Amino acid sequence: MYAIIRAGGKQAKVREGDVIDVERIKEAGDEISFTPLLLVADDGSVVSDREALQKASVNAKVIGESRGEKIDIFKYKNKTGYRRRQGHRQTYTRLEVTKIKGPKKAAAKKKAAAEKKTESDGEA
Repeated sequence: MYAIIRAGGKQAKVREGDVIDVERIKEAGDEISFTPLLLVADDGSVVSDREALQKASVNAKVIGESRGEKIDIFKYKNKTGYRRRQGHRQTYTRLEVTKIKGPKKAAAKKKAAAEKKTESDGEA
């Protein structure tokens, strides 16, 4: 099973046991929970309904913080002597995905509806 979550303005595809870097999360305790945007089960069923996804969650354990590569910023204007040099290093929070909990009720309803449809097709 995998899920797509939104963290730090970006989306990430995660599975249980994955270690990901997301933009720094202030005041992140030992654990953090995300509401997934999309959920795909092992059997290939996809859940993208917002109401069903409100019941789903992705739990992750905070491992620590790290800093990314330095980005050099250099501004220059020709023939004026204007030069500006700056650098930036983004801080990331490292997370380990511990559990993906899906909405079981929605999947059970879809299975039941599919079974009823196949039974009605068989009678006709």
